[in-house]
Amino acid sequence: DNRIPTREEILKIQYFNTLGYKDMGKILYRGTDDEGNKVFTLGRGTSKVLVPCIENFIRVLHDECGFNDKIVLSNMSPCVPVPMTFGGFFSRGLHIDFIGVPLLVIGARKTFMNIVKVVNSTKEAAKNSKEPVLVLMNSQVKSKGQLDS
Repeated sequence: DNRIPTREEILKIQYFNTLGYKDMGKILYRGTDDEGNKVFTLGRGTSKVLVPCIENFIRVLHDECGFNDKIVLSNMSPCVPVPMTFGGFFSRGLHIDFIGVPLLVIGARKTFMNIVKVVNSTKEAAKNSKEPVLVLMNSQVKSKGQLDS
């Protein structure tokens, strides 16, 4: 988390450029963080209702079913710069990897430190919140993948 990864390191990431449109809406387990919290991802595409629906569902589980775990939903979309958007479209949408993959790598390198900052701020917010469900929109990241100072 203290340097931008190389192209080769990015290409070795287990899930790099493997998910397609068929995976939208699937909750995927990615592993456990350094504090023992389970980490999942969810591709929401352009849906504006998916996160509020999940937030509501988790609140129902807390209120009605005795579910006690804290859940943090952290929107990583603001970290996605334009090269990643086009790279994903070319590679996953059109299956033109020779154009898409380099764009994805450029975008991943461009936004890497933003991702690190958002992950760290997500962890901090989770520690400090007493809420059973915490939704972080991460609006401190501008639409072009750049952090506000």
